[in-house]
Amino acid sequence: MAELQMLLEEEIPAGRRALLDSFTNLDRVAEYCESNYVQSTDKQQALEETKSYTTQSLASVAYLINTLANNVLQMLDIQTIFITFLYTIYTISFCYIN
Repeated sequence: MAELQMLLEEEIPAGRRALLDSFTNLDRVAEYCESNYVQSTDKQQALEETKSYTTQSLASVAYLINTLANNVLQMLDIQTIFITFLYTIYTISFCYIN
């Protein structure tokens, strides 16, 4: 149960916050890349830099989504085990009553 509590109170909210922060950072990267491209005299270099930032940013977001998804799946697995346990206790109790 401690693992479930940690997921619910720490890991999942932290993952959500990281994704929200990432959204803000992606917006900043997009603004920088646009400004850099417009102001650059070497458009090819600016384009390559934009591609690099885009790749890094999207990889970071994909990692955050994967981590959060794994935490949610782990939470669901723990809850499934707990519900199965409760159902087993209920079934055993019902058998003894009848």
